[in-house]
Amino acid sequence: MSAIFRNLRGILVLSGFAINTIFWFVPIFLLAIVKLLIPIAGPRRFVTKIIMNLGENWISVNTANLTVFASIDWQARGTENLRDDAWYLVMANHQTWVDILVLQKVFNRRIPFLKFFIKQQLIWFPVLGLAWWAMDMPFMKRHSNSYLARNPHMKGKDLETTRRACEKFRHTPTSVINFVEGTRFSEEKRDRRKSPYQRLLIPRAGGFAVAMSSMGGLFDSILDVTLAYPDGPAGFWEICCGRRVPVIADVRERPVEKWLVSGDYQQDRDFRRRVHRWLGDIWQEKDELLQQLLENARSQ
Repeated sequence: MSAIFRNLRGILVLSGFAINTIFWFVPIFLLAIVKLLIPIAGPRRFVTKIIMNLGENWISVNTANLTVFASIDWQARGTENLRDDAWYLVMANHQTWVDILVLQKVFNRRIPFLKFFIKQQLIWFPVLGLAWWAMDMPFMKRHSNSYLARNPHMKGKDLETTRRACEKFRHTPTSVINFVEGTRFSEEKRDRRKSPYQRLLIPRAGGFAVAMSSMGGLFDSILDVTLAYPDGPAGFWEICCGRRVPVIADVRERPVEKWLVSGDYQQDRDFRRRVHRWLGDIWQEKDELLQQLLENARSQ
């Protein structure tokens, strides 16, 4: 019987997510069409601001759904001095799909609406592509190594396309998130990739470098987030079914150093190595902090 009740609870919570998403998606989609038809930048930015407010409302209701009907114990540290009128690059370790919900809860209305770099081809995805465009998700275009080998004149063009796509953020405070590890952590992946860290995978600098090359001059700071789950990472369905999930989000603000913005990651090998070392040092610190957060939480 307890399993039946847990599953019923999960269905109700999941239904709440679905209804809330549809409720806010309809006006976002309609405003996306309006934005598409407006030729003037100023009014288009005004419509974008309305869309961002709707997105924040969507996240607020999702968070309330999790807080009231699920059993997440939220703990956030280091969010006191954040601003919603600044530009941020958010980088975090990645353990579960729930990380996105946690980050949305922690940062909603504290910093500008979180955005993800999305492959340019997905702009043609039915309905969602237009919504992502309306919410100013930065679309990026990448050519494969084989394509570049056949067309060497296109080298660097994908980064230039991404830079142009990010030009609109000069007028609108923006937060861009980057899961630097590229995928969710598991011990199997850690061992297979020979990661030197206990609880993290080796950071991949490519996505970080694209963000810095495209928008580095805009970012006021980097928000380095360490996510810790003292009872182990939970799946989305487990949370919906009522599993108690304590989660800690430790936020540390780092300056955007000038050398990070001025280098050429693709062409300059020394700069590329320096970025790898810089990220590696942060990841070593993050690995130690993660261990400390887990030990402290379990001893309480």
